[in-house]
Amino acid sequence: MTTTDIIIGHHQHQYIVDENWGQLDTNVYPVTDCHEMVIDAANRLYVLTNNTRNNILVYDLNGSLLNAWGTSYPGAHGLSISEEDGNEYLLITDHDRHQVIKTTLTGTEMMVLNYPKETGCYTSADEYLPTETAVAPNGDIYVTDGYGLQYVIQYDKKGNYIRHWGGRGDAEGQFNCVHGIAVDTRDENSLQLIITSRNQNSLKHFTMDGQYLGTTHLPGSFVCRPVIKRNNLYIAVFRSGHNRNLNSGYITILNKYNQVVSTPGGTAPIYQNGFLLQQQQADPVFKHPHDVAVDDDGNIYVCQWKSGQTYPMKLKKIIH
Repeated sequence: MTTTDIIIGHHQHQYIVDENWGQLDTNVYPVTDCHEMVIDAANRLYVLTNNTRNNILVYDLNGSLLNAWGTSYPGAHGLSISEEDGNEYLLITDHDRHQVIKTTLTGTEMMVLNYPKETGCYTSADEYLPTETAVAPNGDIYVTDGYGLQYVIQYDKKGNYIRHWGGRGDAEGQFNCVHGIAVDTRDENSLQLIITSRNQNSLKHFTMDGQYLGTTHLPGSFVCRPVIKRNNLYIAVFRSGHNRNLNSGYITILNKYNQVVSTPGGTAPIYQNGFLLQQQQADPVFKHPHDVAVDDDGNIYVCQWKSGQTYPMKLKKIIH
């Protein structure tokens, strides 16, 4: 049986695996790690790689390559998309450059955010290893320093420092690998931030000005960044069980109440007395999933880190 014969997932979120989607000539379009993805308003999928032959691959949703660009982002890790005055822009986090770079959809650099010396927490750029950004409806930019000192830094849309919070630690408002972030727009009257604390197998919830609200525990799941589509939350889990458990990843899906409803590639979610039991990989479809993108039909695109320099694969949703 090949992965294209496998159905993964649970309940109303089941998928057929298409690992042939998006395959390219590795000699022409090499990838090292495919770190993150976004879909623009024209349904083009942007894949961020840390191979400086082509840091960005642009696909249509059928898996055909439309464009490739980017040669100067050796530590390309995080990719977000935002809309401003009718135009869309990309935000690339590069932990090797210790920067966040705002570009057009074709790669023209518009703004660079250097290390946040305004916080008073950093003595040099080397301490700052950003992994992700999120952009609020008002244009504010939030950066997670996931591999550095573990702070979340907030800027306005022009790149002016506003505030920071968090840092490495075990307190409720602190993090252990603040890997990803998203603006939770599911309740338009009460925007919140959802922020990953990956080594704590959890998502932490904050107000837009950094006040801690609560934690969603995901036992066994080393979660990357949260991705919101309609009322659901989709997350790539790069490893399960423990942080050295190689090739043990899967995808997990939460509903609007932040309850896990499906885990494609992983064990079925089971709650006892209101608490989610620990999950682990069930089907060896993935090695180290690092991000997902979800289209309007509910199909999921998955890219991976340290998984044999693989291109993204598609999970085609089964309509019940």
